Amino acid sequence: QLQLVESGGGLVQPGGSLRLSCAASGFALGNYAVGWFRQVPGKQREGVSCISWSGFSTGYSDSVKGRFTISRDNPKNMVYLQMNSLKLDDTAVYYCAAARTQTVCVQTHSPPISGEYDYWGQGTQVTVSS
Repeated sequence: QLQLVESGGGLVQPGGSLRLSCAASGFALGNYAVGWFRQVPGKQREGVSCISWSGFSTGYSDSVKGRFTISRDNPKNMVYLQMNSLKLDDTAVYYCAAARTQTVCVQTHSPPISGEYDYWGQGTQVTVSS
């Protein structure tokens, strides 16, 4: 059974850091592009960052560029999102997703588009609050 599980969310003060992890089971995540998305109740899901299947290409939304870093460890079947200098507006449920199409997030430098992703995790809550 294909499954993605996010972890690493929590409560952090403004200016703090968190590292989110996305673990895959039932398939080789290294064959897929991976995206991170976030959603606040009542708002549309927002694409935050993506990484190509090879890891050579990444993309970020303007709101997180320079603060968040996406990376992957294919032998471990993991993708990470390092979030630094967190702001109140970063509060959301964060989801990771995997795309079968290997051209996704290749040389785009743009944030992910949810319609391009096929498998989704259940999400992890990130709360930035003083």
